[in-house]
Amino acid sequence: MSFTKQFKKVSVNIRKKTKDSDYDYRKVYSDKMIALRKKRASVAKLDKPSNLVKARALGYKAKEGIFVALTKVRKGTGAFSRPNKGRKPKKEGYLKLTRKISIQRIAEQRASRKFSNAEVLNSYWVGEDGKDKYYEVILVDKNHPAILADKAYSGIAKKTGRAERGLTSAGKKGRGLDKKGKGTEKNRPSIRSKGKKAK
Repeated sequence: MSFTKQFKKVSVNIRKKTKDSDYDYRKVYSDKMIALRKKRASVAKLDKPSNLVKARALGYKAKEGIFVALTKVRKGTGAFSRPNKGRKPKKEGYLKLTRKISIQRIAEQRASRKFSNAEVLNSYWVGEDGKDKYYEVILVDKNHPAILADKAYSGIAKKTGRAERGLTSAGKKGRGLDKKGKGTEKNRPSIRSKGKKAK
């Protein structure tokens, strides 16, 4: 079995927290979460990605100008207040309100704001506990000579606000652009232009 396939299998077992006869993946995941919780900063730069196979699939390369940041985002729907305009609606509708963008996109935007000299390439899930979700965000330095000389990344470096404009994989999924064919007529050109009916 190749390294990539073996690493994918281990990653799936860790995520599912399965109990193997030889290896306790639940304990590995638990120790990993404890280590992530100890990081105080909500956005922290890492030396290397924890899931190398996933990072490489999303465009990561171990070269100058590309780095990974661990981002922590609070779980839940966010803060919504009850309507208080002099009346009590029968169905107040504030219990099941959801965020306008996904938690993964929030993580990407926070990393983008933290490292203003870099553009977000992509991101992937690392773990979650009862309070927070953790993502590793791959960033590209826009002004690094090694990036500007590489044809694969020079186009990304010239664009601004990839995370904010929903041009990453998570952003396109949230905009409904990951689906094609019948039933996706209202997904394009944008969610807002079609009366927010794409979701």
